Amino acid sequence: MPLTAKLPTKPGRHTDRDGLCLLVKPTGGRSWLLRVMVQGRRRDIGLGALRIDELGVVSPLREIPILQRPSLTLAEAREKAALLRAMAKAGRDPVAERDRDRRSDVTFAVAATEMHSDKSTGWSEKTATQFLSALKTHAFPKLGSRYVADISAEDIRLALAPIWQSKPAQAVKVRARIGQVLDYSKAKGWRETEAPRRSLSTILSAQPAAGAMEAMPYADVPKFFAEQSAKGTAVSRAALLFQILTAARSGEVRGARWSQIDFAAREWRRPKELMKGPIAKRKPHTVTLNSQAIAVLERIREFTGKTRPDDFIFPGPKGGQLSDMALSSVMRDAGLDSVPHGFRSSFRDWAAEKMSKIPDPVAEAALSHVVPEKVVAAYKRTTFLDMRRKLLAAWGAYVVSANA
Repeated sequence: MPLTAKLPTKPGRHTDRDGLCLLVKPTGGRSWLLRVMVQGRRRDIGLGALRIDELGVVSPLREIPILQRPSLTLAEAREKAALLRAMAKAGRDPVAERDRDRRSDVTFAVAATEMHSDKSTGWSEKTATQFLSALKTHAFPKLGSRYVADISAEDIRLALAPIWQSKPAQAVKVRARIGQVLDYSKAKGWRETEAPRRSLSTILSAQPAAGAMEAMPYADVPKFFAEQSAKGTAVSRAALLFQILTAARSGEVRGARWSQIDFAAREWRRPKELMKGPIAKRKPHTVTLNSQAIAVLERIREFTGKTRPDDFIFPGPKGGQLSDMALSSVMRDAGLDSVPHGFRSSFRDWAAEKMSKIPDPVAEAALSHVVPEKVVAAYKRTTFLDMRRKLLAAWGAYVVSANA
């Protein structure tokens, strides 16, 4: 039977009609394939990746002739397949027709969208979301309508100019993502060379030196914690308090779900997908929960009413993940220059100065920094976890000491 609007996701080859198939890879990637007879021989011709247009959004690919579109909806795949079949019957080479002038017609916006569609299944949710968002904001205004075949180092410099000095960290990320898109375009045959990294480095000006994230001195943490606690329950404020008590990263807190919490064991069992670093190297990490962190969880559960295992513990306004600016806004509203991530440094300084009997690797593990397995083994795994529990329990008691 022909395919319907609800396209299959099960790995394998799914037949539509007249030789058109949808291939679904085990990784989740989906692409179109046409099986057709060309001069008496059967040929399998790739038509492009599957594209599902967002409701109400006009895809920039519609500006490209159907034969040259690198991704296709079901209707477009059928149209492209019909054209190639007609060409094959007329004795023409459908592959050559498919690839005719393809290089010159792909814009940066199209290439970036295609790369995101093709590769985002292997990225973290945060990377997948931020990749296109950053490019749309900072690269598309100058490069979006330019053909990738024509983009030079000077074009990239001009695109980065508005943020190169004022937002250096963001600019570096955008520069890297532009390079990724151009490398992808080279691999797809839309561009003759990879990104002009060396020549771009030559013409870019030096950026201001980046400073470390501003951290609150640990001696000031109890007072700040008491002031925020006294203001009552709000999702962003509760998330920040929980971050302080667990010495976690902001993204780990914002991505926390109820299924990860074991109240009986007093543990937050974070899956590897929530952790920082390359996906292939990530490992699950258990955070021991002190009494103060448990209390925050109990209050936020009652406040939001979100209790299903897959619910975010600290949900955004529409139930999704809380914005990465939500916790920072609590700091700004308090008139502080320090940032949420800095509380990890506050904790580490406190541990070094006030908990000298706890080995340094234990404090590093509490921060989910990589600690060699041989070091963990030297203390025995169970003892290592017990020491982390003792350390975070003492930290929780210290943080609320202003209320004592």
